[in-house]
Amino acid sequence: MEARKLLDALHVAEKLKDATRHCYTSGGRHESVAEHSWRLALMAWWLRDAFPEADMDRVVCMCLVHDLGEAFTGDIPAFDKTDADRRTEDALLDGWVSSLPAPFAGEMAALNREMNERQTLEARIFKALDGLEALVQHNESALSTWSENEYDLNLHYCDDRVGFSPALSALREAIREDTIRKINEEATSC
Repeated sequence: MEARKLLDALHVAEKLKDATRHCYTSGGRHESVAEHSWRLALMAWWLRDAFPEADMDRVVCMCLVHDLGEAFTGDIPAFDKTDADRRTEDALLDGWVSSLPAPFAGEMAALNREMNERQTLEARIFKALDGLEALVQHNESALSTWSENEYDLNLHYCDDRVGFSPALSALREAIREDTIRKINEEATSC
């Protein structure tokens, strides 16, 4: 990519450093969208041996770009995001992606389609990891930052996304155990 176009694209992506998510970090501040994407990509890289048949480099790319639309709209928690919100975010992202030079515009548009359709193994892995990373982050944050619906959400969210993979199912179960322990520890400390 030509230097000016690269800088222009990086300036848009930088907005994700300031776009905060609903969740808090273990240190007590709002997590940024960029931080979520970074750790999600790290999860995919570290789980590559669990999926020898998958193109995990592609999964890592999905992890890195999946929330770029939030540079335009900000983050809306999954439990609050409407179809209208998704359409707005997708339209703004599609407009920006189409302005990128070749081959990046085509590659990113194809990645976005693949992630939205969730038909490939790579897209299914990505989508499961995206939800699992959010659950891990919630378990790392103080319970005082959780909304009432998150107690149940942290116990059941992503169950429908992990069944195709023994490795992801095991990870989901370990996260659920951490959630139960966290909730029980709060109940006994009161």
